[in-house]
Order: sequence, then structure tokens, then C-alpha cells
Amino acid sequence: MANGIGRAAEVARIGGVRPEFVDAVDRALAATGGDPAERARFVGPLAVAAKRFAVVTRLRLAHFVAQLSHESGGFGRLEENLNYSAGRLCAVFPNRFGTPAMAERYAGRPEDLANLVYSGVNGNAGIASGDGWKYRGRGLIQLTGRVNYRAAGRALEQPLEDEPDRVTEPWTASLVAGWYWQVRGINLDADRGAGGVEAVTRAINGKYLKGLDERAVLFNKAISALAPFPDTLEV
Repeated sequence: MANGIGRAAEVARIGGVRPEFVDAVDRALAATGGDPAERARFVGPLAVAAKRFAVVTRLRLAHFVAQLSHESGGFGRLEENLNYSAGRLCAVFPNRFGTPAMAERYAGRPEDLANLVYSGVNGNAGIASGDGWKYRGRGLIQLTGRVNYRAAGRALEQPLEDEPDRVTEPWTASLVAGWYWQVRGINLDADRGAGGVEAVTRAINGKYLKGLDERAVLFNKAISALAPFPDTLEV
């Protein structure tokens, strides 16, 4: 193992994870690309989260890492980017903004935009409450909305509803991702192998299949990197 993986193994021992499993997580992460320094922050936390939430086969781990890599831009983006131009707002939120002129007021104003588009959904109160911005997408899997922060916080015994920025930290981001993966039953979709990429993506993004091709490519890279390991990993 490299020095970085040695350090990750030390971190992972807190969660009772075997070094061999840490090595598997590291290889899958490395295969997906991205900045090595950013990836290194997540090896130990993701190993612990994967064990806790039964992401312990090659197929499950490959899907898990591939989806998280796509969602987080290679593990370097843990907060939703809401700083859009007027034209981009029309493309992303067509039901809210029919023309660039309508969107101009919210262009380059991420806090105002979040409070508008996320008001009254996922447990958020109205625009004036500021809930849209407070509970914007964070983490490796873009946890969004007061009700979801509350549910994740209760499950993980962390005060995420009161301290939502915790979800941008590697440990909490990894655990939230694992919790969401389990709650949505995504392991069953992952067990389908390469044929499960679309189902896994739907479980994460609903009806939207944004980035499906890249997710498939990342899965193939991760599963190839895990080829030396047994189908059921030693955790």
C-alpha cells in the first residue's frame, strides 16, 4: 500500500475495517480519476461507511464509488452549485423560468435561487424562512431538504438539521451517502452488475438520468480495478 493508503487504513480501523477492504476502496476510487488529494480524504471514511451499509461486494462497491464520483465531480465538490447564468437557469429550471428575462433576477444569486426553487418542498418552509439555502444539496450524494437532513441526522445520531454544513465533511458525507444507499435499497440494483447502472441512477436522481453514460464508464473502470478481489470482499 502507498503511504496515503496506510494512513487511510489507520483511520478505517476506528470502524473495524480490514486493510484489504481499504485497499479495495482505494483502488476503486483511483480508477474513477479526479484529484488524488481529494480522493485520499475519503478512502478511510468510505471504507467504514461501505462496511456499515453492506456495500461489501465488488459489484456494490463499484457502483457506489462510480455514482459518488459522478455526483461529487471526482470527490472535489460537496456543495450544490447554484450560481447560474440566466440562460442556464432556463435550462435547469424550465418550469420556474420560461425566458432569460424571467431568470435575470436570480442569475448569480445562489442564496435567493435556493430559497425560491426549494421553498415548500422536502420539509422546507416558505421562501422567507431561508430553508432552501440552509438545506441545499450537500455531500457526496447531494442531500437536499430539511426532512432529509433530519432523517439522516437521526439515523446517524448527528445534529444535521441544526448543523447542515457537517454533510460537507468527509466522515459525515460518507456516512450520509451510505445511509441513503441503504434507505433507497440500491444494493439490490447494484447486484445486477453493469445492467444495473440505469436503475442505480434512477434510485439516486429519480426520473432524471443525467450523466448516465459517464456513470456507466466510471462503473466499468471501478469494477475492472476490483478484478483482483473476491466477489464478496473481506471487511
